Amino acid sequence: MTIIASIAELEAIYGESSEASMIKVSDRLTAGYRQLVEASPLVTLATCGPEGLDCSPRGDPGQVVTIRDDRTLILPDRRGNNRIDSLRNIVRDGRVALLFLIPGSDSTLRVNGRAEISVDAELLASLAMEGKLPRSAIVISIVEIYFQCARALLRAKIWDSDVWPDATALPTPGRLVQEIKADFDSERYDREWPERAKTSMW
Repeated sequence: MTIIASIAELEAIYGESSEASMIKVSDRLTAGYRQLVEASPLVTLATCGPEGLDCSPRGDPGQVVTIRDDRTLILPDRRGNNRIDSLRNIVRDGRVALLFLIPGSDSTLRVNGRAEISVDAELLASLAMEGKLPRSAIVISIVEIYFQCARALLRAKIWDSDVWPDATALPTPGRLVQEIKADFDSERYDREWPERAKTSMW
């Protein structure tokens, strides 16, 4: 196996970036980037901390991230598994990255920035969903924002249901846990999950 060990070797293979790929980067929301954020119900949040990296999906109906101003985004922290890996990282290292996905569109949007965790009562109240407040909100200051080349989604045919795998053939959450802990009651976990999710969504 031949390993690339320097930036010079890497650049020799890939050459120069195109003009468009460089000038598309902004330090704030443009009108078009704002539209992409407003259309996205799903974003992945990447963080880093002393133990390593974390990346998790975050979703809401309609628009997952609220725009405070052209340089500030607000991401509510809704109910989850309570591991709070991302939040632990942000408290110790504010660097974050976001990748926005828009159903039916091959355009994605990337944000690199710095984040803080807020429990401001007025802010949390503004993010309520079905009367439930998030426990906290992630306030993200944009350092750079730009759209991502569509080739990955085009290659994956991510929105083409004709090529989707058979989801019923995939392992269930309960089975995945049971592979780690043999005496875990996977059948009960999977049986109770739909109702548990319904009553603990927000």
